[in-house]
Amino acid sequence: MAPMSAPVGGDRPFLNRRLASFGTTIFAEMSALAARTGSINLGQGFPDTDGPAEIAEAAVRAIRDGRGNQYPPGPGVPELRQAVAAHQQRFYGLSYDPDTEVLVTAGATEAIAAALLALLEPGDEVIALEPFYDSYAACIAMAGAVRVPLTLRAPHFRPDLDALRDAVTPRTRLLLLNTPHNPTGTVLTREELAAVAELAVERDLLVVTDEVYEHLVFEGGHTPLASLPGMRERTVTISSAGKTFSFTGWKVGWITAPPALVSAVRSAKQFLTYVSSGPFQYAVAEALSLPDTYYDAFRADLAAKRDLLAEGLDAAGFRVFRPQGTYFITTDVSPLGEKDGLAFCRALPERCGVVAIPNQVFYDDREAGATQVRWAFCKKTEVLREAVDRLRAL
Repeated sequence: MAPMSAPVGGDRPFLNRRLASFGTTIFAEMSALAARTGSINLGQGFPDTDGPAEIAEAAVRAIRDGRGNQYPPGPGVPELRQAVAAHQQRFYGLSYDPDTEVLVTAGATEAIAAALLALLEPGDEVIALEPFYDSYAACIAMAGAVRVPLTLRAPHFRPDLDALRDAVTPRTRLLLLNTPHNPTGTVLTREELAAVAELAVERDLLVVTDEVYEHLVFEGGHTPLASLPGMRERTVTISSAGKTFSFTGWKVGWITAPPALVSAVRSAKQFLTYVSSGPFQYAVAEALSLPDTYYDAFRADLAAKRDLLAEGLDAAGFRVFRPQGTYFITTDVSPLGEKDGLAFCRALPERCGVVAIPNQVFYDDREAGATQVRWAFCKKTEVLREAVDRLRAL
């Protein structure tokens, strides 16, 4: 009989303790549930149709021409950096030097990770809008920093600016904002952003803004925080091609920021992916120069789908919080007699063949989001209609 051996690694868990609370993501769990049950997946936020054919062809052309098949430049190919700078000027009047103030990343997710790893040290505090996208919490934890939630509460999901000011301490290093906001669909107003800017300048805080849904604002418009007085020099602005052009698998994102901040973020980024998405970078450069008619039609299509799903959810008995932006709708399941959004979502595929995401996983304060459920409407119209029909079973 072989002698019993000590456990590999001793008694210490394999997973870094900072990530101990982060297991399999809710998106993986619910997507697997959708596949197992044959349900319509309105959980994970990716389109079920590809973006413009001419942009896909641009990627094919880049591959055939040998552009980007080997390692692209570390900051990103010049064509894309120039296109990003031109985009910021075209839509917001913001001027960035493509050589020193633009950095291409493997999607916005890497941009967030690189920014937080670069700019934070253990013990620093980060104030973030809650509910927050799950990678925010994980990246703050990996940096050894402390997240301080500013909770957006139903039904309006507006930031409490007095609470924000009270949350700032001598240990606060950074504000992490997401507007348009996933999952609530809130779009911060110019007045709200002005108050954030005033506080950031007064307390000398850095700001990282996730603006990946910048072209999906259905009421009003998107105001980049970097466009406000005193903010350009302290703001890392993040966006990506996935949500705007419906090529989420390409993973092409970017940051715009002053040279010193770009240099800091690049120092972390180079040890994450180094470089990525070579041929796709050339294609996205072409996508960013699409005419206004593309952006207008894209937004109008998603607005119609938002309304279709919102009306269907309302008819099915949910309390619907109609979003100002993004492609997600948050609902409250309590009018259906439900008290736990997570249990509701786990049972929903068997009940009516639809998958959604429980918002409580995006909260530290689980009670604040206990009965909230998020639905993605970036799907074909016929898919949304079928989902609405199935939800009538509730």
